[in-house]
Amino acid sequence: MTTPAVPHPARAHSFNAAAAQYAANRPSYPPLLLDALEELADRPLKGARVADVGAGTGIASALLHDRGARVVAVEPGAGMAAQFRTGNPGIPLVRGDGNDLPLATASADLITYAQAWHWTDPAKAGPEACRVLRPGGALALWWNIADHSAQWLAAQDARIRDFLGVDRSAEQRAVATRSGSGAAESAAEPAERGAHPWTDIPGLDFAERRIPHTRKVPLATHLANLGSHSAFLVIGEERAREFLATEHAVLSELFPDGTVEERYVVHLLLART
Repeated sequence: MTTPAVPHPARAHSFNAAAAQYAANRPSYPPLLLDALEELADRPLKGARVADVGAGTGIASALLHDRGARVVAVEPGAGMAAQFRTGNPGIPLVRGDGNDLPLATASADLITYAQAWHWTDPAKAGPEACRVLRPGGALALWWNIADHSAQWLAAQDARIRDFLGVDRSAEQRAVATRSGSGAAESAAEPAERGAHPWTDIPGLDFAERRIPHTRKVPLATHLANLGSHSAFLVIGEERAREFLATEHAVLSELFPDGTVEERYVVHLLLART
């Protein structure tokens, strides 16, 4: 059975009803990511004026703030914004999106998009970022991608694609055309990679880093994380529960102690003005 296509805005807004689940179960980012940001931006995060756009529940905003950055978060969704404010009362947040930033011209040293650039229109978001960045500032985009070199994660991704009716060969060809790479993105969040021409922003030349990291979590956390992805949030609770129940049975045999080691690669792109 092929899952009917869901309009992009519906997927983007699906997180608002699951903000608490998202905050509790999504993975964070490794310290090496922050080191790479400082290296590529050629400045410390401490004291930097940072706009974290599409901030969601604040996973990246909190890390940047803890590194000493002066962070302002930008988030369009009411549910995600409410969860952000609950978890990060000391970080200012404004409602808005990357296509029309509610920020002053030349007001940021760094603009970050953690798991969020694929929800923008780059033709609008790119010029907006350049407007808000001061001369010498930097735009950073990154995604946490499941590392399918781990056999069990590759097998899980195949099961997700089969369940959702994803045409793997067509999807891989589309990704190769968009991103210049044959690597396929996660089926649970197919917009995470290659959904837009990342680097087609006049005046910006992106450098790239790939940063591996892992986390060990209870099986229940792993499945709740999976269920917080837009592909499952938009198919309806009954169908999502159907897949996650089957997946629980499969993974319980693989991980009888109930602990799962998730493997990720953070794909970072950064360009300086």
